Formats: sequence, structure tokens, C-alpha cells
Amino acid sequence: MNKSYDVIIIGGGIMGSSSAFYLAKKGLKVALLERRYVGDGPTGKSSAIIRQHYSNEITARMALHSVKIFQGFEAEVGDECGYNNTGFFVVTGKENSPSLVKNLKLQRSLGIKTENLSNEAVKELFPELKLDDSITVAYESDGGYADAYLTTNAFARAAKKSGADIYQKAEVTGIRRDGEKVIGVDSTKGKFDAPAIICCTGAWTKGVCEFVDINVPINACRVQVAYFKRPERMQGHHPVVLDFVYETYFRSEGTELTLAGLIDPDEANDIVDPDQYNETIDIDFVEEIGRKLMARYPDMVHFESTGGYASLYAVTPDWHPIVDEIPEGSGYYVCSGFSGHGFKLGPAVGHMVSEMITKVSNPKFDHHFFRFSRFEENAHISGTYDQSISG
Repeated sequence: MNKSYDVIIIGGGIMGSSSAFYLAKKGLKVALLERRYVGDGPTGKSSAIIRQHYSNEITARMALHSVKIFQGFEAEVGDECGYNNTGFFVVTGKENSPSLVKNLKLQRSLGIKTENLSNEAVKELFPELKLDDSITVAYESDGGYADAYLTTNAFARAAKKSGADIYQKAEVTGIRRDGEKVIGVDSTKGKFDAPAIICCTGAWTKGVCEFVDINVPINACRVQVAYFKRPERMQGHHPVVLDFVYETYFRSEGTELTLAGLIDPDEANDIVDPDQYNETIDIDFVEEIGRKLMARYPDMVHFESTGGYASLYAVTPDWHPIVDEIPEGSGYYVCSGFSGHGFKLGPAVGHMVSEMITKVSNPKFDHHFFRFSRFEENAHISGTYDQSISG
């Protein structure tokens, strides 16, 4: 006899685990199916940066909500998330300065603590940064980073405590339907029945959606992250920096390392098979990002490369997620395509999904902004920067 649930979630990354937690808290009977282990996919390799710098009101509100959850994670979830409050800088050149100022006005109107700093004020917080009069810098005192693997597993454990069942090594092999409505999932751990199924499978979403004959515009794209070891005299935590001038980001990784990656929109062109791609870092990438970081952070010349890795983004045409029931009334939901900036929104997304599934009439976060039909409507979500990963 098949096991029956109110909701089946496919995918045990940050979105699946957070959604399981908030749905279970509402009293729904939830099953989460993860093909490997919770947090073992791209979420676990996330740079896990915590910031609230977004161009649209809803994503900024979601980021504000989420940072408050990260700050009070133990009270909300009952576990640890590894939040490090290092502060967060956004560095822009002249072409992006008006956009940054516009975004700061929006963010402050929502209650986000952010400010435009003079070069002198920046130097007081991060003396090693190279600055000049051609740039504009914003700062969030609440910014920083978390431990992505720890966070995801904390949500999963908390969901389990609230009654959810977590199935690992449970690869989905099919989705059953009765007409247009979904009725269950077949997996390597057995058959499960539910009137609602949520696909939170990130880079694997396109393949999972084929089970229900839906073509979603989500590509699995290869991205890289490099590690650099700092000399003993420079150890400790430093702020997170998002640099639009050199299209890079970097943050502390513990007290001894600096982690760095790109915010280059061309990364969307490196489309791969999520089950067969090169997970090792390219030497050319290490050299490229090393040069770019030294231009902003000259002391990098004393750092030692310690390798890195390649992971996956699930990228949509407008670099924003799909959170929607497809088609309406089917019971099949997609929550995917966060395009490399989803981790920081994870707590708010779980809240949004729980409201979507339970049909809350006046939701805190209306998923309509992320509707699937926007691509047919030519109503793509736009940010104010060319680097769409910034949101």
C-alpha cells in the first residue's frame, strides 16, 4: 500500500527543506524526497552570502525577512545555521551608481539597514580595499554569510520534528497523474501518494518536469568558486564584497581562507548535463579571478591558491525563479530557477511556498511575481544591473 501525504516535496536543498519545515509547522503531512542526501547538491556548495541588496520590492522584502530568520535561527528553527555577521559591501562604477542609489532608497523604505558610504568610511571598516573617486559603495551592517549545508539540514531536522518524513537516497522515477491532476510519486524508496507535489530540484528541474510533460526554461549552468589561503597576519573574518566593476564577489571562509566567484552574466552560457559535468576548478579561472580580486584587494598578492570546485546554478531567462502551480489546478508546483541568488531567500521562500500550498488569501509573499506564465507574457523580471545574478 502506498504511503499517503498532503504534500510531497522533491529535492532536499534549501528550498525543499525550508518548504518542508514551514508546511509541517502548519500541520500538513509532508514527505521530502532527496535523490542523494539533504544539502548534498549545489545548495551545500553555495557561497551562502547573506545580503538584502535587491532591485525589486518583493525580493528585497524576502531578503529582509530571511536575514531576520538567520539572525534568530535557533529561536525560529531550533538549530544552528552558521551565520557570520561580517558586513556586506556593494561596489559599483559610474554606470551603475544611479541604480545603486535608487536601490538604496527602495531598501531603506522597507526597513533594510543600508547606507551609501564615503571612501573614508569604507576604509574604516575594510582598510585593505582599493578605492577611488570613480566608484560608489553601499554597506549593509547585517550582511555576511551562513553555512549552507548546516542551514539546510537544520531545516530538514526541524521539519522532521514537526512531523515531516525525510527520505534520502530516494530518486524520483515517475510522477503519477489522474487526468490533469497529480496523484503521486514513484521513487527508488517506493510509491507515495499526495494531491500536491512540489518540484524543488534546482538544476535537475527540467528533467523532473518532463515527467508531467512541462517544459520549463531552467538551464543547469556550471559555475566555479576558488579558495585562497591568507597569511597568518591577515587571518580573521573580513566583510563580504560584491564588486560590479570587476564582476566578482568574495568573502571569508572561516578565519584562514577567502572564497571568491564571479557575477558574470556569461556564466549562463555554460550549460551542462547536471549528472555529467566537470566538478573541478579550471586553472584559467583561478588566474582570472586572482587578477580581478587583486585589483580591488591588493593584499591578495600574498594569498596562496588552495583550489576550489565547480557547481551548478539553475538559471532562468531573467535570472529569477519560478514559484507557481503548473498548470493551475493540477497540484504540481515548481519552486526552482533561483539562478545563484536563492540561498539568502530560502527562509522567505519556505514561507511563500507554505502560503501558496495552503491558499492563503492575503499572503505575506505573493508568488504571482514569480509566475511561470511571465515568460509567455513577455513580462520578464528585471533588475537594475546588467549582472542579473544580483537580482
